[in-house]
Amino acid sequence: MNGHFIILLGLVLTVLLIATGAAQLLKRRAGADNLTIQNLTARINAWWVMVAIMAIAFLAGTAGVVILFAICSFAALREFLTLTNTAAADHWALAAAVFIVLPLQYLSVGMGWYGFYSIFIPVYAFLLMPILSTLRGQSENFLIRVSEAQWALMIAVFCVSHVPALLSLNIPGYEGKNLFLIFFLIVVVQSSDVLQYVWGKLMGRRKIAPTLSPSKTLEGLVGGVISASLMGAALFWITPFSVLQAFALSLVITLMGFFGGLVMSAIKRDRGVKDWGHLIAGHGGFIDRLDSVIFSAPIFFHIVRFYWDLH
Repeated sequence: MNGHFIILLGLVLTVLLIATGAAQLLKRRAGADNLTIQNLTARINAWWVMVAIMAIAFLAGTAGVVILFAICSFAALREFLTLTNTAAADHWALAAAVFIVLPLQYLSVGMGWYGFYSIFIPVYAFLLMPILSTLRGQSENFLIRVSEAQWALMIAVFCVSHVPALLSLNIPGYEGKNLFLIFFLIVVVQSSDVLQYVWGKLMGRRKIAPTLSPSKTLEGLVGGVISASLMGAALFWITPFSVLQAFALSLVITLMGFFGGLVMSAIKRDRGVKDWGHLIAGHGGFIDRLDSVIFSAPIFFHIVRFYWDLH
């Protein structure tokens, strides 16, 4: 596993070095004041930081990965809640979401307690939060307030927690290698986002959802999804899947990632904002980086659990 990890880390670093070199070359040609180049450089620099953090978390093992994604969920939940309709009556419910629900969800994920983390938020937290808000006696916009808070928990905590939950799967002949499932998921989904943008710039003509995301085109979607799925198939050797299975799973998660991005764009349009936050230079907020993973992680987790896990 350590050998595979070093190889994969080397490949990622090679890609980042090539991207950094290309950005510097473009900077010399277009000038340092070019806004597009500045944005590209900021994104690449942010990826260096994110890759370093991910590598450290991977080396720390299960605890490191669970803590990393718990922090990501905390940041994402904060971003989501800043765009919701809240009132004084919701303070108890929101405090419970941040300081009770989120820690318990990730604690159970770290323990591998599937029977708890798979239903805790969609059942118990969903029932608890409206009760806490009701006890404060404020009915104005009650349904909107409660629904938005519940969505925040689902998106920022429940869905994201399925990434480290991959570590708890018990796959015959794959013991001790589950970190590579996380690597596979993130690399394939994030690569699909980048490749959809590239293919869209090269061949994009027909817009899919011009009012939600003007840059997304049918040609970009098809080219990006197929390219990323082929990449996933090429990574079969780090997974318990065959080449065909890796391609099929990549196809599913890249499509879910695309639709997740559309849903997140619709929410941002509704709230009148461009980005969920500004914590990551060149990338916006945590949800801007996690939007495609948010929708693909639970689907990937449950498909793998159903067909490969001993449960």
